[in-house]
Amino acid sequence: MTDHLELSDHVSVIAGGAGLIGSEVSRGLAECGANVVIADPSENGSDLADELGNHVHHVPTDVTDPESVDSLFEGVISEYGRIDSLVNTAYPRNEQYGVKFEEVTFEDWNENLSLHLGSYFYTSKCAAIQMQSQSEGGSIVNFGSIYGIEAPDFTIYDGTTMTSPVEYSAIKAGIINFSRYLASYFGPNGVRANTVSPGGVFNNQNDNFVKRYEKQTPIRRMATPEDLVGPVLFLVSDASRYVTGHNLVVDGGWTIS
Repeated sequence: MTDHLELSDHVSVIAGGAGLIGSEVSRGLAECGANVVIADPSENGSDLADELGNHVHHVPTDVTDPESVDSLFEGVISEYGRIDSLVNTAYPRNEQYGVKFEEVTFEDWNENLSLHLGSYFYTSKCAAIQMQSQSEGGSIVNFGSIYGIEAPDFTIYDGTTMTSPVEYSAIKAGIINFSRYLASYFGPNGVRANTVSPGGVFNNQNDNFVKRYEKQTPIRRMATPEDLVGPVLFLVSDASRYVTGHNLVVDGGWTIS
């Protein structure tokens, strides 16, 4: 069974691979022996690649720009000849993102859906088309959220400047079903697609918010980025070779409360 988790020679593209979650996913894959391509516009990607070793490369990429994405995948295919997995962790949004529902304009709604959901569509499309041409297929993992399967509890934001943006719920719900679509459409050609839906991930949020959130979570803490690495490793590896179209909820029990 341990052979199924062997990722030596595995080629993985991590969209948003230098971000809060993506950096830990990149690290986890690298530690398992994979060739990791960090697709991220941030210069932090270069520092992370240097830290993780020779089999990790940073390709500055704007996942909201089709030409940049095309260039990314062309480079990966030229270098490695294949793509075994794509992990979408990117979180693109505009400057108005995060305002209260009443202040969201139609233009901002459309732009944020296009940036976030659109980037997951295009990177997944490019990866899936390549993967279906490979005898061994491939695996796509898209990041959703618990707020893609249930409504936010707005009381946990009381007394803070935080909220859960309306676009976020729509985007994450869309990503979950988009992954199912990919699984159904490309499954006959050996391409698997799944979603990882985290609960709240700690990122130095307001103390009152954290306390309220943890009180409603059976495990009594928020997630850490490291908590999400294992589920991704499972879904990109042969350990999950018969798993596709699944939404793997990683929330410390939040959604059962």
